[in-house]
Amino acid sequence: MEHLSELQDLIARHTPGEAAPRMVGALNVGIARFVAPTPPVHHVYEPVVAVIAQGAKRIVVADRVFHAHAGQYSVVPLDLPLTFSVTQASEDAPYLAVALMLKAELIASLLLEAGAGERGSDEMPVIGISQAPPELLEPLVRLLRLLDNPSDIPILRPMIEREIVWRLLSGDQGALVRQIGLADSRLAKISHAIRWIREHYAEPFRIEDLAEQVAMSPTSFHRHFRAVTALSPLQYQKQIRLQEARSRLLAKAEDVAGIGFSVGYESPSQFSREYARLFGAPPGRDAAGFRAAGTS
Repeated sequence: MEHLSELQDLIARHTPGEAAPRMVGALNVGIARFVAPTPPVHHVYEPVVAVIAQGAKRIVVADRVFHAHAGQYSVVPLDLPLTFSVTQASEDAPYLAVALMLKAELIASLLLEAGAGERGSDEMPVIGISQAPPELLEPLVRLLRLLDNPSDIPILRPMIEREIVWRLLSGDQGALVRQIGLADSRLAKISHAIRWIREHYAEPFRIEDLAEQVAMSPTSFHRHFRAVTALSPLQYQKQIRLQEARSRLLAKAEDVAGIGFSVGYESPSQFSREYARLFGAPPGRDAAGFRAAGTS
């Protein structure tokens, strides 16, 4: 409890008056403070470990729902479109969390130094959630303490980050984290395919061609893709297209049909229908609602 309490104090002190995540690039972490429950937010998460210091959250990936609360950590092992909402937060007890981006290169180097050990199963959960042990919380506290001594960051951050990742590899979600760093793992191969889809989301593709890129049979590729993302490759592409379209709509007022075409839709009606299914309103009304909320 001592480490969790200090983690709460550090996050709260470095997010004064904020009600949104704050990225601290020098530390490779994000810290978040919310003073009330939030509506669902659609986002594409990159590989990350997040520790909740206070409050609770809900994560939805396709038809799978995950809950995490204070004292737990969650591991997202690859670029994953999901819906996130804070479910427990108040002015007196805000939601407080810290997230560390997970680098495949760092994980791989630790595995090489220590010996990869057991590979574990290629059948990994979409998201891993466990209780955070003191051995993980203590270096996280030391990492956030560096915010009070910025001159120490270039020297101490890499060492502390390595320690945190090692604790993850040694912990309950070690098998999941290990897969991120193993170049020949199924997870790494699916991650490669996901990066291709994210970079070419507006282009049509054949499952057979993408499977060949990652040296898998189409059947195996489709099965493992769905196992680690809860989506088929085409459903994943659709999520990326729609989230990109929403970002463009909210950034500036553009022709709705034109945005649909730019992200790969040939039919405006199909674009509007699938957009409304994911975000709860057609694109024009959704964007107008956001702009009205931002000027009120």
